[in-house]
Amino acid sequence: MKRLVSTDDAAAAVGAYSQATTNGDLLFTAGQLPLTPDGELLDDEPVSVQTERCLANVEAILESEGLGLEDVLKTTIYLGDIDDFEEMNETYGAHFEEEPPARSAVEVGAVPKGAALEIEVVADAS
Repeated sequence: MKRLVSTDDAAAAVGAYSQATTNGDLLFTAGQLPLTPDGELLDDEPVSVQTERCLANVEAILESEGLGLEDVLKTTIYLGDIDDFEEMNETYGAHFEEEPPARSAVEVGAVPKGAALEIEVVADAS
């Protein structure tokens, strides 16, 4: 059975979606933008800072369910510009040094709100 997941420690949903959903076995986050929990968009910050904020939101959502980055099975990263891949990858890699999850990273036409990237994950919630 689907259950919604929400925490005040991550950016609030800015549309008709939930921060995450779970069925007790898997947890799916919505794409996390570089938004602070207070709603500040860090779109003028370097890609490394935006990546850190996106991952901080992911971590907060996971922690609200007693999970951590080690439980992440798959990540998808949407980049506004594929030329930002290396900067994103360096920051991202520091969070997943051992047993990193499967990952896709793709360039999209545009990321919502003009951000450089958006990150979503699927985690083992069992």
